[in-house]
Amino acid sequence: MSHVSFLGIPVEGEITQGHRVPQRPLEELRPLLRALLDDEAVTEFGWRQFTPYFNDGEPCVFGVQDVWVRTTADGPQADPDDLCVGEYADRHPSLGGWASSSRDTYRGHDEARYLRAYAFAEALEAGGFDDVLLETFGDHADVIVRRAGIQVQSYEHD
Repeated sequence: MSHVSFLGIPVEGEITQGHRVPQRPLEELRPLLRALLDDEAVTEFGWRQFTPYFNDGEPCVFGVQDVWVRTTADGPQADPDDLCVGEYADRHPSLGGWASSSRDTYRGHDEARYLRAYAFAEALEAGGFDDVLLETFGDHADVIVRRAGIQVQSYEHD
């Protein structure tokens, strides 16, 4: 039995641990971000971050979803919702994607570029950078990253 105290005061009783993803140092995100920023074929990328208002009875927890990447092949008119590369995304129009949910077979024309985009999406969606993303860009936000800077727009959702 562990002994818990709060500011030196003993705590007794049944303590239910919450679900919290350990946070990673921001410096671990730098090479993943730079890999996309330094890629001349990537024109912009972004994500949606928010705390859901309702989650089917589960706790409403802040997180990142819908990480997307626009390449020169996608063009400026492509909807970012069609350019997602994260865990639950369909095949990206210019980068390709996983052939199945097992993520063991890639289908597309540029596996290295896709894997860089996927690694960035996976890092954000895993929740290890949530604290710094929430503090920097706020809740209910669409974040768009370009070489010239980062734009934040309010995100409305149900």
